[in-house]
Amino acid sequence: MKNLFLIIFSLGIFPFMDFANAEQANAGHYHETKMATDTIYLADPTIFLDKGIYYLYGTGSNQGFPVYQSSDLKNWTEPSGKTNGLALFKGDAYGNGGFWAPQVFKNGRTYYMVYTADEHIAIAESDSPLGPFKQKEIKVLSGVGKQIDPFVFRDEDGKSYLYYVRLSEGNRIFVARMKDDFSDILPETAKECITATQDWENTAKSPWPVTEGPTVFKKGNLYYLFYSANDFRNPDYAVGYATARSPFGPWKKSDQNPIISKNLLKINGTGHGDFFKDKKGNMEYVFHTHHSNVQVSPRATGLIRVKFVKNALGSYDVVADASSFRFLMRKK
Repeated sequence: MKNLFLIIFSLGIFPFMDFANAEQANAGHYHETKMATDTIYLADPTIFLDKGIYYLYGTGSNQGFPVYQSSDLKNWTEPSGKTNGLALFKGDAYGNGGFWAPQVFKNGRTYYMVYTADEHIAIAESDSPLGPFKQKEIKVLSGVGKQIDPFVFRDEDGKSYLYYVRLSEGNRIFVARMKDDFSDILPETAKECITATQDWENTAKSPWPVTEGPTVFKKGNLYYLFYSANDFRNPDYAVGYATARSPFGPWKKSDQNPIISKNLLKINGTGHGDFFKDKKGNMEYVFHTHHSNVQVSPRATGLIRVKFVKNALGSYDVVADASSFRFLMRKK
């Protein structure tokens, strides 16, 4: 997912770990999953439901962001964005490459796409989920250093927050208040939320620990921050979550972590996705996996349903339903 890691590994900053051999070793225990030719291959995916149509976006082109459509989450069109199948096309908004991890939301009649390009965060607008998403002024959001993996959360009081990853001594998740018009963040409000501190979050014991791909929602009085940990090429790439009583934290990691992993689904590299409610009101999580248990890329796009299980404290544990997992497919 991140070219940054290719550079860091080549410079030897990480301790040596042979992910390819690790994947082959895992294949002896976890079955080798082969994708069908009509499987969709988008990393860092997100799904946006609008007027009865699901729109799927993700990392998948060096020219921008492709978008697929579906009415049932089972059959997806070929890329249908308004510019060569892309919802955001290089040149219409910030970025020369490294188009990663988009999120789409709507405010009033305007659709917004917040995304990563060239390891910075930008936000573009459109009058349609299919694009073209454009910027009137080509610019990035404020912040310190390189920033990736944006997610905009709008609270019940109308305030909006940007959750994102700052590349500083690891991939660390931060939050900042957004301006009401979504034009930028308020830099003075930036605060660190999550970094990798637990064994499952850094199985390679890397000096550059990774937590990334944040997505946030509120249930009851608690805020739920979901994230992925480990390098994306690591078979142990997995999803966990933390809770807080404020959008700024402090965040308490769940004792159930990781809730989505190779142990649950028997396929490597499960992570970096987004939540949405389907037409029936079910909470779903769209994310990517490795291509197979012996090959990382191109990463495949999958979907899993999650359930809320009330615990002894009166709050909810989030449980992924392994039986609901499936890969997303284009129409045959």
